[in-house]
Amino acid sequence: MICAVLPALVRPLVEPHLPDDVDAHWFMSSDEAAILAPQAEIGWFDMMDKTGMLAPVKAATALKWLNSIYAGVDGMPLDLLKSRGVIYTNGAGLIASSVAEYAVMGMLTIAKGYREVVRAQDRHEWLKGPPARGELAGSKALLIGYGAIGKSIERQLNGFGVEVIVVRRSPSPGALGPDNWRARLGEFDWVILAMPATAETEHMMGEAEFAAMKPSAALVNIARGSVVDQDALVTALRDKVIGAAFLDVTTPEPLPVDNPLWALDNAHITMHLSGQSQSSLFQRAAERFLDNLERYRKSEPLSPMVDLTKGY
Repeated sequence: MICAVLPALVRPLVEPHLPDDVDAHWFMSSDEAAILAPQAEIGWFDMMDKTGMLAPVKAATALKWLNSIYAGVDGMPLDLLKSRGVIYTNGAGLIASSVAEYAVMGMLTIAKGYREVVRAQDRHEWLKGPPARGELAGSKALLIGYGAIGKSIERQLNGFGVEVIVVRRSPSPGALGPDNWRARLGEFDWVILAMPATAETEHMMGEAEFAAMKPSAALVNIARGSVVDQDALVTALRDKVIGAAFLDVTTPEPLPVDNPLWALDNAHITMHLSGQSQSSLFQRAAERFLDNLERYRKSEPLSPMVDLTKGY
């Protein structure tokens, strides 16, 4: 028998389809997961608070396969998993379309000045003209990060007539690499961050990068707060070094009420909502898990697998 420790949240979607050789145990809290974890060959320890996943993961000494709906693996004990020979499948691609839609929404909000339209409605005020006259069509975007979310953003922006230049870890035809994108920052109307949070990407966007951007350009961050030097961003927005920023992620989260970002008119802050702005995540996650489970039972490769050395 294969012992699997799984979240009760997905039980209605998963349990009816489990094969007879899988002995499933369901948890509703971090404490329950930690108690069940030592016997788990397969572990799916997702919780709303990712810090609650650490105790079960560390306690799962018999674990062979760790599954998660989360695409980001920052904060997980990757070295420990690697030393134990654990296969780690993450949620890459499960929310790609939703996050991409959110990024495009942020761009449209800035281009059209839509926040001012909403505020006018709150005041019951009929505006005499549009707060902004920007257009996505004909603009140019630098997209840093080309995983499932980056690819989805590119597809959607192509439909709006945006020219998208991609930055990839490994350069390819038509794309920029990690060593040459900074020299071209001044060409773009949008700089979109969709890369994973790793030691390499920490504070990738800082004072020098903002100074190299167009004064009218906007930063869009749907990656992680850590990829931006937030103090430098506050200065760049306050001093109009760049035009605007749409931030679905910040450092820390939640953003403290006295953080200066809140008070900047050219900072658009949402509360790490992009991945939550969908209704079918758990259905897609359950289907992927069951597909991978069949592969696991046949000793076939699982997908998508986290590279425990690279950290994504």
